[in-house]
Amino acid sequence: MKFEHFALNVPDARAHAQWLVTHLGLTVARKNEAVPYMHFLSDETGRVVVELYSNPGAIVPDYKTQHPLVFHFALVSTDTVADRARLEKAGATFFGEDALPDGSRLLMMRDPWGLALQFCHRKAPFPMP
Repeated sequence: MKFEHFALNVPDARAHAQWLVTHLGLTVARKNEAVPYMHFLSDETGRVVVELYSNPGAIVPDYKTQHPLVFHFALVSTDTVADRARLEKAGATFFGEDALPDGSRLLMMRDPWGLALQFCHRKAPFPMP
């Protein structure tokens, strides 16, 4: 089995997807402009990693009230300090940052909708396809 995607029900999939594209460098692999406004987003490798949709038939979790350790969307960062400054200007908010003993840094922020985003600058990065 191969991972295909992870899906999130969000209040405004179109605006949320656009923010992730504009500020995180994701690209829209496929979208539907009718309800529930599904947007499949890919990372720079071209692999789809997340689907955002706004489905009124299901509860939209209150991401703002969930601790980031309950759920977060993690991306690779080459400079957590610069990413924090850039994303705060774009409406994200800082939650915390950890410096790990091996030299890695993990930056936790929330996007404008409260979804937890983690930016990982790992001393030993995970292998990428």
